Amino acid sequence: MIALRAALFGLVGLAFGSFLTVVTHRVPRGESIVAPRSRCPSCGAQLRNLDNIPLLSWLVLRGRCRACGARISPVYPLTELLTGILFVGAALEFDSIWAAAMTAPFLGLMVALSIIDLRHRIIPNRIVYPSVAAFGAYIGMVALAGGGLDAARAGIGMLAYGGSLLLVAIVAPAGMGMGDVKLAALIGLVLGALGLRYVAVAGGAGILVGGVGAIAALVAGASRKQAIPFGPFLAAGALVAAFLAPQIASVYLRHFT
Repeated sequence: MIALRAALFGLVGLAFGSFLTVVTHRVPRGESIVAPRSRCPSCGAQLRNLDNIPLLSWLVLRGRCRACGARISPVYPLTELLTGILFVGAALEFDSIWAAAMTAPFLGLMVALSIIDLRHRIIPNRIVYPSVAAFGAYIGMVALAGGGLDAARAGIGMLAYGGSLLLVAIVAPAGMGMGDVKLAALIGLVLGALGLRYVAVAGGAGILVGGVGAIAALVAGASRKQAIPFGPFLAAGALVAAFLAPQIASVYLRHFT
């Protein structure tokens, strides 16, 4: 049953990852994610159904458009693959199907938002607001049904994580954008439903990874005044927390309290 569950989550994850490639390409451009159908970014040719199979089509076509031969970025299949892996990880990590079904698409969303932030230096409201509404509604329904998610802690996590970054944005607006604040609120909402230790670990890991990333950028020659997108670091902290929060929290409480 575990293998079957992982396989099903993996297939859904690949399909969801394919959808996320559309999201990452179209949303920053203000385009619809519903229509028209997927097309080549270079020549605009509409993709056939056989050319739109997650991961497999890119491999069969050797990363090129069938119509014009232009190279298709490996970011597309890598997004699909990573999302599929994260879905499988969520299926194996959480015994509760409700928790796994919430965490899997949330982690895929972290991948998509990281790609957008790296490319365009934005975290679109068109993604964050509907996600907050959808995950909030899901958490509320599962909590009322006794499915093991905690709606009250989800709210606390959202206010705590989003509120703390809002204070940073107010004090140092040049160092923290409102998109990061909204992303932190989304992370706090979803991870808070699993437990507040998940939110705490996400915040700590995000700051740690962000600090290491900033140092690496400076070593690589980036200017101190150059803006570095913080969204991917927040997303990385969320991924760490989703899979390692109980262990990290246990070690911290055992050795530092």
